Amino acid sequence: MKKVEVVFIPLPAMGHVIAAVELAKLIVERGNQISTSVLIMHPAPDPSTAKYTESLSASTLPNRMRVVDLPSLEHTAVSNTGGNWMASLADAHKPHVKEFVSKFKTQSELSPDSPRLAGFVFDSFVLGMEDLAEEFGVPWYVFSASGAAFIGSMLHLQALHDEQKVDLFEFENSDAELEIPSLVNRFPAKLLPSIVFHRQSFSTFLDAARRLRKTRGIVVNTFKELESHAVDSLSNGEIPPVYPVGPIVRSQGNDYDFGSDRINDYKDIMQWLDDQPPSSVLFLCFGSWGSFSIDQVKEIACALEQCGHRFLWCLRKPSSSKAKIESPSDYLNFQEILPQGFLDRTVERGKVIGWAPQVEILAHKAVGGFVSHCGWNSTLESILFGVPIAAWPLYGEQQFNAFEMVIELGLAVEIKIDYRNDFFLDGSKVIVSSDEIKKRVKFAMEQDSEIRNKVKEMSQLSRKALLANGSSYSALDLLIEDMMKNIA
Repeated sequence: MKKVEVVFIPLPAMGHVIAAVELAKLIVERGNQISTSVLIMHPAPDPSTAKYTESLSASTLPNRMRVVDLPSLEHTAVSNTGGNWMASLADAHKPHVKEFVSKFKTQSELSPDSPRLAGFVFDSFVLGMEDLAEEFGVPWYVFSASGAAFIGSMLHLQALHDEQKVDLFEFENSDAELEIPSLVNRFPAKLLPSIVFHRQSFSTFLDAARRLRKTRGIVVNTFKELESHAVDSLSNGEIPPVYPVGPIVRSQGNDYDFGSDRINDYKDIMQWLDDQPPSSVLFLCFGSWGSFSIDQVKEIACALEQCGHRFLWCLRKPSSSKAKIESPSDYLNFQEILPQGFLDRTVERGKVIGWAPQVEILAHKAVGGFVSHCGWNSTLESILFGVPIAAWPLYGEQQFNAFEMVIELGLAVEIKIDYRNDFFLDGSKVIVSSDEIKKRVKFAMEQDSEIRNKVKEMSQLSRKALLANGSSYSALDLLIEDMMKNIA
């Protein structure tokens, strides 16, 4: 039997790396003749990404899989502004990728039993490396850590710009609504990602969309039952085959990405949850890049104090740098940011934390609601574990995801889906009031609501999709079959 090797190159951001690693695991566990290498580019903008990849030792990975750190670049070699860092990082790492693959090719040619290179899987925003695949004479696939509907929106916007000459910058803060084929409902243009409205990064977005039309196949972290309309809209024969293989989330019980300095935090958090009644805890977490101003933090604290629900709040400190992209950090003392006496008044029913083991928390029976930034990984995790979301997007395509969850699919309640607090802004000027937060949180925590029942139903469908003969299981089989064809 022929053996093949597939090389993954994710964007070095936490959500993208985790999804790529988990997909690579699935492929080697399903395909007995496939090996995978996940190449990690450095420097990563988020220190937690580096900690995660460092912890992926050979003992934590299945056979025939490896995670390889590429040489770290000097920060001066990578643009650290807006969306440009993605393109400049990939361009600067091309020689390192070429060197790695060349060595692999040489070794495989010396041994007839060694795997043969079968292709690359590039993150949807790792641009410019497809010429390496052509140089080595193998196909390349795109892996999207976003959903199918968002992939459809990228293709639609690129067509509007390239074919119909629409000026997309005019949509910023407008009341226009777009008819996007991957959505049933009309989409408010002002909810498009900020990257679309900034000229220095807009070309990155367009290039990413254009290359979707040139790839061998588009692998999407979603499942047919969740985004049936979107998946069908992408299966019209006009673009390469789409493989919905999700939900791909980090495996529970693997504490390798916590790091030794996190083990005590993890035990403390899980012990606290063990002491709470079922479905009673509201979990607030906004991703590795999520943070708020002092004024907004006080409104959230006021809402939590008044709503009466138990809560577990992951609170991060905003970056102090305005000159470059830099992730939030942990507060040394929560007293410096929270209202005076808040921790004492809520000590019996609330817990404020910095780092959070999100998958384990969402899987815990005590958690009954999730105030989330609607990153796609977080969205899939909440669905998998049947926890309703209160949507509060911050950056990236999260406004799009929030719209899809609240309006398109009816699987979440809205806190404020047009909120923005991303890399392009000097903090959000909008403050969501404690009264509004409290009202929306109560909707999310209702125990027999229509939304909770719909989320529970979708949770069951997500698990079935991953089982033998399920939609995602079958899609992964088709992907592996296609990869195996690449070696004669």
